[in-house]
Amino acid sequence: MENHAKLAAHDMNLFFGEKQILKNINIDFPEKEVTSLIGPSGCGKSTLLRSFNRMHDLTPEAKIQGKLTIDDQDIYHPSQPLTQLRKRIGMVFQKPNPLPKSIFDNLAYALKIHKYPKSEMEDLVENALKESYLWDEVKDDLKKPATKLSGGQQQRLCIARTVILRPEVILMDEPCSALDPISTHKIEDLILKLRSDYTIVIVTHNMQQAQRISDKVAFMYLGELIEYDTTDVIFNNAKKELTRNYISGHFG
Repeated sequence: MENHAKLAAHDMNLFFGEKQILKNINIDFPEKEVTSLIGPSGCGKSTLLRSFNRMHDLTPEAKIQGKLTIDDQDIYHPSQPLTQLRKRIGMVFQKPNPLPKSIFDNLAYALKIHKYPKSEMEDLVENALKESYLWDEVKDDLKKPATKLSGGQQQRLCIARTVILRPEVILMDEPCSALDPISTHKIEDLILKLRSDYTIVIVTHNMQQAQRISDKVAFMYLGELIEYDTTDVIFNNAKKELTRNYISGHFG
């Protein structure tokens, strides 16, 4: 049985000024599954991903038509408070972006913004670091600046900072592109573990990674969704020639 669609785009078009970036996107992201967005650079993958977190709100020339939903609720409805939405839909960026604070304060900061009681913070920080496979590496250094961690550790810290608020969805924009193979392997393991609790949508340029971690794969090209299916179908039995050409490395 197909999982409930946690996130969805219906007849979505996105413009920056006069330029149309996304064209008539219709897609459902199933709950508690990993969906990878693949396609050549500039095809609109990250633009689509960021739309669900309302990252384009700060771009005056951005205009979105159509409907984006979480649990069938309109993400862009005026009654939808942005801070509440971003608590439900967390985002992890391509380049780790720890705050210039200690490891502990990087995680506690999000809790303070959402007015969690101080008495709960230590346990919540510990749990989020454990959930992100980072606790054993940093438990004796929680006062150390987060910027002193390695790139892979910083990225896991950013994932911990996202999961500490218990979002329903985690969006990941090429989370491993700046990392070495060992760190990439740890993040992939982490994604597979988090899948049982979260709906995950990830942008990746790495075809092997998409095959390793995804339940479903969406192939985008020039702002359009070309094909969307299970990972097995996309990689072994794609219906569209364009998809087959991209996966076999003919372009991209």
